[in-house]
Amino acid sequence: MDHHQAGGAGALTARVQAALHRVRAFDGRRPLVWDAALTAFFAVAALTEAGGGWRNTAADPDVPSELVAVLSLFLSVPLLWRRRHPLAVLAVMAPAALVSQWTGALLQAVLIQQVAVFGMALRLPLRRLWWAVALLAPPLVVGAVRFPRDGWVQSVGAPLWLFALVVLGGLAVRTRREYTASLVERARRLEVERDQQARLAAAAERARIAREMHDIIGHNLSVITGLADGGRYAAAKSPERAAQALDGIASTSRQALTELRRLLGVLRDDPSAPGGPGSPADPVTPPELSPQPALADLDELLEGVRAAGLPVRRTVRGEAPPLPPGRQLTVFRVVQEALTNTLKHAGPGATATVEVSYEDGGGVAVTVTDTGAGARTPPVPGPRTEGRGLTGMRERAALYEGTLEAGPLPPPAGGWRVHLSLPKDAVT
Repeated sequence: MDHHQAGGAGALTARVQAALHRVRAFDGRRPLVWDAALTAFFAVAALTEAGGGWRNTAADPDVPSELVAVLSLFLSVPLLWRRRHPLAVLAVMAPAALVSQWTGALLQAVLIQQVAVFGMALRLPLRRLWWAVALLAPPLVVGAVRFPRDGWVQSVGAPLWLFALVVLGGLAVRTRREYTASLVERARRLEVERDQQARLAAAAERARIAREMHDIIGHNLSVITGLADGGRYAAAKSPERAAQALDGIASTSRQALTELRRLLGVLRDDPSAPGGPGSPADPVTPPELSPQPALADLDELLEGVRAAGLPVRRTVRGEAPPLPPGRQLTVFRVVQEALTNTLKHAGPGATATVEVSYEDGGGVAVTVTDTGAGARTPPVPGPRTEGRGLTGMRERAALYEGTLEAGPLPPPAGGWRVHLSLPKDAVT
């Protein structure tokens, strides 16, 4: 039985809250309708009382009915503007309340005035409530002095206590509204912050993918170009060397396609989605994911560069510490980008050197130099200047609080130098 009673009470509460929500929503859309209805109610009630009912509580029943009707209208009609100008409404009511108390009609002005007082507590600064006291108290004092039949407590104290209760009720509603508004604003800010974080994450991911694609495509195309040039020169004199160049082009192309498919495959979130890898629209089985390049892959990288026609010498100082995969990828991509730039810009007869230095605690420094003409060559498509490749290398270094320096070597040696330094206390 108790369970059914609790369920019935909960359902009743839900229905009441739903009804109140609909009333507030309608009031928010059409406030004038509610204000006009409330004003009409009080006006009709006041005029009905002016027909003779006011004499039951009046101190002087001989007050002219016409004056009572006028006072009733002055006490009720201003309620139409109670939302926008509650203090002005109370100021218009005050003279009517004063005349009512002075003449002994003793109309129920206090009850009507509390509607304006509630509006003041709900919408105006709290310091304005002192104006309400100044407008309410004089009529009460005048009535208590001229007709002291009920005593000061009943004539003045009780209405002021009612005024205080109405103010507390208005402040409670106001506090709840402000709290609800703050929750809504907080939810809006959190939503905006979430969207901003999502956009920043998407931008960072796009930048990362752009760096990877630049490194993969730029390096492999440079190697393919070098192999194709070598194969063209060797085709007439050494068919075997030309065939080796073609094999190198095929191997490099397959490697580039594999890396690109692996990189672009992570952009497809749902493999079962239409057009996703492995779906009916894409019958080709996607390649298995492989680890990102690391320091162990430097030898294979250098062999590919040598096959493209660039002699490269590698030196290592110190013992390689266990570096995190992200830092190893940074070192690999910087070496790859530096050698790719050498292939594209160093010119014929250039050589390159890769020096890797390991420090205790995880620090690593890499220096890539070449003997090419570098920036001294005439401008050609893709000159050896600050571009996407160098910018990407600097972004990779900055991820681990490292530094990257790139620029031409001073004469007479000439050439180009790229130096990467990742400190041992870098964030990993």
